[in-house]
Amino acid sequence: MPDEKEIRWLGSAFEDLLAFPAEVRRHAGFQLRKVQAGLNPDNWKPFEIAGVGIREIRIREASGIYRMMYVAGFEEAVYVLHCFKKKTQTTTRQDKDITAVRYRAVVNARRTRK
Repeated sequence: MPDEKEIRWLGSAFEDLLAFPAEVRRHAGFQLRKVQAGLNPDNWKPFEIAGVGIREIRIREASGIYRMMYVAGFEEAVYVLHCFKKKTQTTTRQDKDITAVRYRAVVNARRTRK
């Protein structure tokens, strides 16, 4: 589709996604296609603790609980900031920090391009 936004992967996000089980990867890809088309994924929630406009796609499978942090509010692309398997009820400080650092990198890079 010509109106779809490009996906830009930050840091190890793409490699981390590839480490997910096949069914989780398939589901994540389907959800990202929805985001590219300007739609909401099936199961998401805001994650603005790490930056304005950040959302998390929530995937629950028999093998565990997975998250994909992204921001789609910029006109040029959907930025996938972080992908990980949750091991605790709450999101770890490390996962929050990784998401926040990568978000700041996007904001700073966009600022210097203008």
